[in-house]
Amino acid sequence: MAGTTLHITNGNNLTNYLRDLDYTDDILTWQEMLCEGPTIPAISSIEFFDIRSRFLKDYYGIEVNNEDLHKELSKLNNVEKYTEINLWFEYDLFCHINLIGVINLLHQKNIDLPLYLICSGRVEGEKGLKGLSELSPVQLNNHYDNKVLLTEEDKDFTVALWRTYCGTDHNILKPYIVTPSNFKYMSNCLKAHLKRFPHQKNGLSVLEQNILKLIEENNIKSKHHLLGYALNYQGYYGFGDTQLKRIIEKLSIFFETTENGIELNRKGHEAILRQRNFVLEVNNDMPYGGVNRLDFQFSVEQNKLIKSAKHGN
Repeated sequence: MAGTTLHITNGNNLTNYLRDLDYTDDILTWQEMLCEGPTIPAISSIEFFDIRSRFLKDYYGIEVNNEDLHKELSKLNNVEKYTEINLWFEYDLFCHINLIGVINLLHQKNIDLPLYLICSGRVEGEKGLKGLSELSPVQLNNHYDNKVLLTEEDKDFTVALWRTYCGTDHNILKPYIVTPSNFKYMSNCLKAHLKRFPHQKNGLSVLEQNILKLIEENNIKSKHHLLGYALNYQGYYGFGDTQLKRIIEKLSIFFETTENGIELNRKGHEAILRQRNFVLEVNNDMPYGGVNRLDFQFSVEQNKLIKSAKHGN
């Protein structure tokens, strides 16, 4: 499949898969997790990558190899040889925030080439949602053959989303949930994002609440066992091992490990029943773009984020 195409993938697994399938064009592997940590609008700036490097080291102990990073991104420095760019990103929040970031990077570098989206999700004849690397070679090639050309409106849409995500009021994302676009999973991802903030009653996100329910409803033998369940039953989040391990550690105040496995303690049952707010005890201070999750809580009654009481006027 030689040609003058640049493929941008969301990770090494897919890059290696495409190489195995004889995709011989240039591939830029995007290895970031912009759905967590601070971001600023100027994604092509040195400041942006400095901010991200500090975050990855402070929160996950990940040392960014700047030489490898800049070598990979240098593929965007001479795009005259390309006639199109293919964006390989999946249906989940993890991929969609990365996708928004990548399109903004191209926009800020004034790269004006046709952009095509190859996005996995629901596959005919399959149960559940599928990642690109989970597709068979035939399915993956079919996705490529049916790639979607992004319009100028689509690009403007992602520019607006990125600026909002990097801003201080994520309620402004709400109107974009119903904005038509060629990103058919964007609505689900934006809804999932807003529900990552602490629930007004128990201080847990939807994902954290669901992890506690997995413990309640299943015979979980260990944290590793729980991680497997969390990976398989996380809906539209698309988080990896590293992210979910951190969340599970934050939730460890709600369960005990016994000879029978992991069981909810009293706090765990209170949290599931939303009898009191545990936001400060969990203390999940993860930044999301331009905000810190502890500064807001999600109100089901108002269907929006509200300022946390400790930050209220």
